Amino acid sequence: MSVSPKISVARVPTQSASRYLQQLAKHWSHKMTVSFTEEEGTIDFPNGSKLEMRADPETLDILLTVPEGEDTARMREVVASHLDRFAFREAPLTFDWRAGE
Repeated sequence: MSVSPKISVARVPTQSASRYLQQLAKHWSHKMTVSFTEEEGTIDFPNGSKLEMRADPETLDILLTVPEGEDTARMREVVASHLDRFAFREAPLTFDWRAGE
């Protein structure tokens, strides 16, 4: 039986997607492996999870990959709560989490 990661995707409506993406990447760059531009970013968590983000003028698209055995709901909450902290002017943001392929 193969062990497969759990993938969650969310499209978050915001006109400040690029700013939030960069703030989150900078915030976590002290503790984790992070790469980012104004349009996209990747964050590798110590537990093996991976967060990929893409910003456009209307939305922040999120792809969260959580390894088998890790708590997907908790990782979704960690990502959402941190983004809400940076988006305090418009928080809470809307995260329409759903399973990815």
